[in-house]
Amino acid sequence: MKYQLLTCLFLGASVTVETDAQSSPPQDWPMFGGNVESTSANPRPSGITADNVTKLARRQIKLDGTVDASAIFLQGVTVHGAAHNVIFLTTTYGRTLALDAESGGVLWEYTPPSYQALAGTRQITNSTPAADPDRQAIYAASPDGYIQKLTVSDGRTVWRASITRLPEREKIASPLKYFQGHVIAVTAGYIGDRPPYQGHVAILDSNSGKLLQVWNSLCSDRTGLLDPDSCPQSQSAIWGRAGAVIDPSNGDIFVATGNGHWNGTTDWGDALIEIDANAARMLGNYTPADTAELDARDLDLGSASPVLLPGGDLIAQGGKDGKVRLLRRKALTGTAPHKGDELQIVSTPSGTDLFAQPAVWEHDGRTWMFAADNGGTAAWELNNAQLQEKWKNGNGGTSPFEAGGLLFVYARVGGLNVYQAASGKPIATLPCGAGHWNSPIVLQGEIILPEGNANDHATSGVLDIWSLSESSTAAR
Repeated sequence: MKYQLLTCLFLGASVTVETDAQSSPPQDWPMFGGNVESTSANPRPSGITADNVTKLARRQIKLDGTVDASAIFLQGVTVHGAAHNVIFLTTTYGRTLALDAESGGVLWEYTPPSYQALAGTRQITNSTPAADPDRQAIYAASPDGYIQKLTVSDGRTVWRASITRLPEREKIASPLKYFQGHVIAVTAGYIGDRPPYQGHVAILDSNSGKLLQVWNSLCSDRTGLLDPDSCPQSQSAIWGRAGAVIDPSNGDIFVATGNGHWNGTTDWGDALIEIDANAARMLGNYTPADTAELDARDLDLGSASPVLLPGGDLIAQGGKDGKVRLLRRKALTGTAPHKGDELQIVSTPSGTDLFAQPAVWEHDGRTWMFAADNGGTAAWELNNAQLQEKWKNGNGGTSPFEAGGLLFVYARVGGLNVYQAASGKPIATLPCGAGHWNSPIVLQGEIILPEGNANDHATSGVLDIWSLSESSTAAR
């Protein structure tokens, strides 16, 4: 195998990085988690290894806003008539940016009409865009309650569609998803849970932007967008870091809700729900036996999105009560209420609230799940329909990311921790600033991580890129 030597700047020092001279296989990262299940595991070689991760060159790129979320990536797409590897991000107040991955330069920037009125206010978004499989467009959210389709070539708006009648209360906190001509978005509430709002799932036609279906987690017997004041119940936010997760075999949508009233008929607070995307009707449901206590104690079941484990029948669901519940999908089937009946309950890494989305890694015929909370990171292996803990540490973090047998976990207080995925052995801590729900992606010889906290209401931010690429040899 042939190699080339690259001289890079790393934390002010000149180092030599040995890399494969042959380019890595082409790869996109089109939505949060990389796919509709949000597994956050990159199955292709990234070029980053335990031997070279500490030698990566870091660039800090100033942004026109804080990105309290994750990035997506398209390789070799045409922007302004030229081919680029492009990073797409959405900022707190809805600006969506297209950046050249090599230079860090802004290729285009979309600013929603509401930007001037909302900049600096509490009305924010933490959403991640999703790319159309045709690689000609992306879909992005803004805190005015709209989803917009933007052209990859120049950021032109194809359509804008509203998914709430009260954006001042109903927040778009989670990533968007694309599946078979549909854009799937979910709504939550703002800090403090000021009423009225209801969590709901909105399904839009990707070509026209037409709102096709809505499933409401409260007043679920009513279809379409609700005037939040018209439903006697409030809350039941859908706000997990992965938003809706989708079964790629049939398109069924899975969401988990936060605090809210539960009656097993029309109100589905603190529940996991399976939805038919074509008819926006419930196919299955689960709620813990102590759902009333979860609601009373602000212990949202839906502080994390569901985790669809390989094999088709097992789901893991974390929550703010410090528990991860392993469920059999078949036991959720039907509209009759399903309470309890978990296969297994394990502790979150430190027994505290789970706000991050676990990653799922299929390796050597085995299935692994990784999770991080504010006080720790842990790994489990799935064996005989049980989660067996393989390792755990006391380092907290956001949503983990696996690539090349390494696990990347961003510590909210600053620093990107890198471990051997199978053993938990610490490999490195890459220095960076503090954040909130931000999480990395790792591909094509680069680690891409936004910094910052949307709740600071800043109108500027930072993107970190650690790179093996030759273009990183110049300080920026």
